[in-house]
Amino acid sequence: MSGQAQWIGTGGSDLVTRASHRDWLMAQATGLIGFFQRAALNPVGGFFALDDAGRPLPPGPKGMVRGLHETTRMVHCFAIAHLLGLPGADRMIDHGMAFLASHHHDRANGGWFWTVNDAGPVDATKQAYGHAFVLLAGASAKVVGHPGADALIAGVTEVLRARFWDDAAGATTEEYGPDWSPLGDYRGQNSNMHLTEALMAAFEATHDATYLTMAERIAGLIIDRHARAEGWRVAEHFHADWSVDRGYEGDPMFRPAGTTPGHALEWSRLLTQLWELGQRRHGWMIEAGRALFLHTCAIGWDAARGGFYYTLDWNDRPTRSDRYWWPCAEGIGASAVLRQTGGDARFEEWYRRIWDFTERQLIDHDHGGWFPELDDDLRPVSRVFTGKPDLYHALQACLIPLLPASGSITRGLAAQVAG
Repeated sequence: MSGQAQWIGTGGSDLVTRASHRDWLMAQATGLIGFFQRAALNPVGGFFALDDAGRPLPPGPKGMVRGLHETTRMVHCFAIAHLLGLPGADRMIDHGMAFLASHHHDRANGGWFWTVNDAGPVDATKQAYGHAFVLLAGASAKVVGHPGADALIAGVTEVLRARFWDDAAGATTEEYGPDWSPLGDYRGQNSNMHLTEALMAAFEATHDATYLTMAERIAGLIIDRHARAEGWRVAEHFHADWSVDRGYEGDPMFRPAGTTPGHALEWSRLLTQLWELGQRRHGWMIEAGRALFLHTCAIGWDAARGGFYYTLDWNDRPTRSDRYWWPCAEGIGASAVLRQTGGDARFEEWYRRIWDFTERQLIDHDHGGWFPELDDDLRPVSRVFTGKPDLYHALQACLIPLLPASGSITRGLAAQVAG
């Protein structure tokens, strides 16, 4: 059975202008928040990972391990819940902020540990990816007035600038040991992409223009220099001199080999927002955002069954053909912000197409949340992810279409609350 409808209607007004669709998006968002809020809070500290039904996963061999990106994303998401006026959100924010300080933070050497359990660090490395989300958590906490936000922003900013930032390149280095000894010469776009998002949020929260400048420099390196040269394919992996490493074989979760359509879609959204946030002074950003989106949909979408392939080789052939939830989430966000910036009807068509696939195949209507992985027959599988691993991507897909393209979700919601 085909996973993609043969026809996508686009008659009438844009979908996001319809009150019924906006109500549906908000219902999806609040449902996702409720799904994670019911059982994710670990009374010992941090948050539980959830199984398919939304129950805490049982502890593994190293106990209840919590990842830095997981803790920080929950702070960010429940800052959003606070701005939506949902009771219980403040407790979740405070719980996550406390765990960042008590367990993830390295008081001896500075920075934040990648994974921890109740006893202390499990993986004590310092990862640029994780530190990007520390900054995002701090920025979102500041928007909602958390008393620990300013200290968190100041602390992680100092670490990012002193330990990770390569000013000559205009991007971050990648990973270090607990004592800040370098761990190889690898350079990655994934950490830099998420840092771009976090820097934009930090600029919005603090009005410090140096954050915006850093975000623009990362975008210039990864997209205007490299993705443009690769025909609007986003290179994932680099050598120390920032030349592309085409043969890199890494972790399928954080460092997938080849190219990743989902990351190109994510960059498409970020570039559009960065263009708007920077007062539209960098015309290449909107050019690149539109080109990335349309090219990625052309090569990364399965026209027969629907959904985006997870990874492609450098000849645009699927290498990991499973469909993950987060590329669709990013495609929804990208198509929504792009539709706001121009009249191209293709963005509206893709917005409808991706949501149609998501509603039929990814949303778990029985238990809640979204299925994280589907195989080629569009059946849920657990090859890389277990249970319902993430609120961040799905929640943002539901809310980005409701807000202006000129900033982050927290900024947009805060403006609505104030106005």
